[in-house]
Amino acid sequence: MVQASTSWFNASRLKTRHLLLLLHLYEQRSVLRAAEAASMTQPAASKLLAEMESVLGVKLFERHARGVEPTWYGQVLIRRARSALSEIGRAHDEIAALRDGQMGQAAIGTVVNPGTNLVPQAVAMVKRDFPDIMIRVEMDYSRPLVAKLLDGQLDIVIGRIMGPEGAAELDFEPLADEPHSVIARAGHPLAGRARLQHADLIDYGWILPPTESVLRARLDSVFLEHGLRRPHNIIETSALPVITNLLRSGDLLTALPIDSVAPYVQAGQLVALPIELGVRMEFFGIVRRRDQLLSPGAERVLEALRSTARRLYADVPPRLEAPLPSGR
Repeated sequence: MVQASTSWFNASRLKTRHLLLLLHLYEQRSVLRAAEAASMTQPAASKLLAEMESVLGVKLFERHARGVEPTWYGQVLIRRARSALSEIGRAHDEIAALRDGQMGQAAIGTVVNPGTNLVPQAVAMVKRDFPDIMIRVEMDYSRPLVAKLLDGQLDIVIGRIMGPEGAAELDFEPLADEPHSVIARAGHPLAGRARLQHADLIDYGWILPPTESVLRARLDSVFLEHGLRRPHNIIETSALPVITNLLRSGDLLTALPIDSVAPYVQAGQLVALPIELGVRMEFFGIVRRRDQLLSPGAERVLEALRSTARRLYADVPPRLEAPLPSGR
């Protein structure tokens, strides 16, 4: 009990100006440049850094002739500081919204497929009942979204947990898996075939996600496993509106879950080619920070996401306390 009280007391001695300087030091890697960014003198910055290290009893940065580098202790505090400052900023915004008569706000991150059906329907459900809740939606791949969740920039992510970094701080509720099909325009030269082989796909241009995405790596592996070179005629983008317009205007191919382009398929503009691509992604789901207390607005969004998922996905698997290890 004494130890817990001492820890709290030490932590409480770290002020916002300490944490802001800490982030400037991490970004600038120089006490002088960090001091300038924080609008203080170099001696004042050095004094604040010394205060932080004295309070915590550890060295936060190693000093070198060319600047400073964070220690392991420093990296831990930097990550927590970024999250704390983000939470303070969002609390300020939420209080301002409540003061102005709004009912709060929520920030959601989503990968492509649930971003085209689950998230819009859940948001529409919330806005019908609570029109004054301000909801921000961001679409990206799982890795950057989960990083923003850990930093406190997002309340909820619909995606996957990429690996062990930060996994102990996350809670995962699986929703559905995501088989990928080869998508092309209606009338594509390959669309009329009864059956296709992977070799039939290689000479066409491809729209692919960025190289750092898991989907890109798995697509490359599929072609290599069939003894083929990887596609060379490539357009690289993750923006769904750009992808669909590119597909409709030429003979390009891409790999997407059929649900993500369902309106275009139903309108007769796009088709799924007759081939089993062999690319599947792990279950996506609702990702949250374990220690985060959601605002009332974010709680309503979470309830709407769960309700909509039960309607959209016939067999929503049981909730997992341990996060899944991989994804896009």
